[in-house]
Amino acid sequence: MPWIRHRLRDADVWAKVDERGELVKDAGGRVEIVYKPASGARVYRAGARNLVPVERGPDNPPIEIEVGEPAPERTDAGTGTGTGTGRPARGRAAAGTGPTATAATAANAIHVWTDGACEGNPGPAGLGVVIIDGTERRELSEYLGQGTNNIAELMAILRGLEAVTDRKRPVIVYSDSQYSIGLLTQNWKAKANVELVGKLRGLVREFADLRFVKVAAHSGIPLNERVDELARGAITRSR
Repeated sequence: MPWIRHRLRDADVWAKVDERGELVKDAGGRVEIVYKPASGARVYRAGARNLVPVERGPDNPPIEIEVGEPAPERTDAGTGTGTGTGRPARGRAAAGTGPTATAATAANAIHVWTDGACEGNPGPAGLGVVIIDGTERRELSEYLGQGTNNIAELMAILRGLEAVTDRKRPVIVYSDSQYSIGLLTQNWKAKANVELVGKLRGLVREFADLRFVKVAAHSGIPLNERVDELARGAITRSR
């Protein structure tokens, strides 16, 4: 079956469609997606309601992709999350083969869930963070004033990492922002928010074992939904 480009939050993805160009959904309303239209690309799943179609035309034709293996179906990571998709990203230390495997290599890891929200882009912005350290749980919710979605996502990671005082322990950061993870793990060049990105990169270097996991936005992962709620709640309270 062919694949057609869509937008998923701040990233381009290619979603599986049928011969009529309609999304091919499973029983849970999820669609197979890939982040790169390349042979062997790893297959993830995202909620169909979260996919925004890109106008079809010469620049967005249906294409055939010989995909590779499916991504792990769970992002448990020892934090009580539900079924969803996640993508591990390489941080200062080697990452595992998936979110569950990553956590398994660091039983004493601190788990930092982050999200940013923005009403309008730019517009009123907020962030949400949940930090899980064993049986302890801490939540942060902060209004940022006027900003962009990318600033909110970066600030959420910043606040989450600032809240971790023991930087010798393994830390796993979960974010649904490919933009943020790319800047912090793949040496993407910052074309905007240069000062903020520089501050974050400096903070990242202070951690002995820091890993990032890309999770699918709004796909029912409880802690990802919670940080989104905290971020949006900060905006609501500001009024």
